[in-house]
Amino acid sequence: MTQIKICGLTRIEDIDAVNRWLPNYIGFVFAKSRRQVTPNMAHYLKGRLDLRIKAVGVFINEPILSIVKLIEDGIIDIVQLHGDENEDYIKKLKQKTTCPIIKAVRVQTTEQILQAEQLSCDMLLLDSYKEGQYGGSGKNFDCSLIPHLQKPFLLAGGLKIENIEQMALKCKPFGVDISSGVETDGKKDENKIRQIIETISNIS
Repeated sequence: MTQIKICGLTRIEDIDAVNRWLPNYIGFVFAKSRRQVTPNMAHYLKGRLDLRIKAVGVFINEPILSIVKLIEDGIIDIVQLHGDENEDYIKKLKQKTTCPIIKAVRVQTTEQILQAEQLSCDMLLLDSYKEGQYGGSGKNFDCSLIPHLQKPFLLAGGLKIENIEQMALKCKPFGVDISSGVETDGKKDENKIRQIIETISNIS
């Protein structure tokens, strides 16, 4: 079954909504963003999160020890690296934690994805490229660039109720990652979360 990640949760209402509809993963964004949360807020929100849902921490070029502390404090279960982190960085992080590591790729070429697959991360996240921006563009990318991969990957970038079924069937990802696609006026919308989860469940 295609896994579902709802990213960018910031409010108690967001946690209550995902607890009702049970995506596989949620994301807390610790990088600078309009969805950024502090460690204290993420700690509070994680305490309310259904134990069946795994929390992913999203980082951009974060000091490794800051990530490790969030793991040790039980705030995140999985690490998502969305910056310029290289193999040396990932290896150092793996020496300090057994948490799964996702490396995001802002897709421009097939070769770029194949190179990222050689990293010692556990999973890739394929997102759209926008110059000067590390992620969250809300735009699709050309899925024909995705090669056959040995590593599981999450599909991100502009996913919403109108296109998610088509994109999931076409790209056959391990999972889908949605943020702005389940928002109304910049806030998470429980009805959109429900629609996305029901749609993915029906095609899986």
